[in-house]
Amino acid sequence: MNKLLITALLASLLAACSSTPTTDTGAPVETRTPTGSQITTVTAGNVDATGLPRELTDPKSILSQRVVYFDLDKYDIKDEYKDLVAAHARFLNANRQFKVLIQGHTDERGSREYNLSLGQKRADAVRKSMQLLGVKEEQIESVSLGKEKPAVEGHDEAAWSKNRRAHILYKGPTGTGEF
Repeated sequence: MNKLLITALLASLLAACSSTPTTDTGAPVETRTPTGSQITTVTAGNVDATGLPRELTDPKSILSQRVVYFDLDKYDIKDEYKDLVAAHARFLNANRQFKVLIQGHTDERGSREYNLSLGQKRADAVRKSMQLLGVKEEQIESVSLGKEKPAVEGHDEAAWSKNRRAHILYKGPTGTGEF
């Protein structure tokens, strides 16, 4: 009798827990494009001599800016560079045939191992931010160069601040580009 009662109880619990599939896809998502930063799909007519689209090389375009600077011993993207990273993410989302290599750099202070690790964290921070904005994993590679390729030679804060960076390099679908 006890087994029958337990079986009946379990059956009624399972029936109460069953559900029917719903078509609700969750909260609606708003898509916005900031004014003045329309991203177009690349065509043969808007490519320059390097094989890159003109909007990536035109000094008037935010996409011509390819460096994200970091504070000492930090790898979080500063607010002033978030729009830049977002613009590159929009470009990559609209042009899936393009790939980027993000190189993380440090200043000369610190050991080689520390700087390689910090440079990788900086490159990964930009990569992860772009991926959160929809860029496909296969479009992005991140690597650390540590202190090996300084942008500015020097042993003062002015030089060091220019060397603490992540550099975004593009490669087009035909293999042309910066890496």
